[in-house]
Amino acid sequence: MLNEFKMFAMRGNVVDMAVGIIMGVAFGKIVDSMVRDVITPPVGLLLGNVDFSNLFSVLKPGSIAGPYATVEAAQKAGAVTFNYGIFLNTVISFAIVALVVFLLIRAINRLRSTEQRKPAVPPQPREEVLLLREIRDALKT
Repeated sequence: MLNEFKMFAMRGNVVDMAVGIIMGVAFGKIVDSMVRDVITPPVGLLLGNVDFSNLFSVLKPGSIAGPYATVEAAQKAGAVTFNYGIFLNTVISFAIVALVVFLLIRAINRLRSTEQRKPAVPPQPREEVLLLREIRDALKT
């Protein structure tokens, strides 16, 4: 049973999938940083210095009365919050990932289509065919 598991785990598909998952996790961190550190600040600046991660509504005040400056302050006070800013950041992250995956798939498909458009090299005739042609040509002369 252990040998069967080794064979299963070492097959190309499983190893390729593991590498893809690891790269996907790393890519997710890059996209998260891009949204949080690169895209959100200028958009927030255009909307009047709004930090999306701190956009929230208090559903139930905590033990310390509000208003709360940040989501963390509200949660520390025990308030129940509706964190739509964090959700907005997540939606932006998803849109960026979807766009990057789309562009990647599009580039791969274009490469494949150019490879398919190349004229196929005709296969070389077999040795028997070449020998028969030589015999035919010799008989003609």
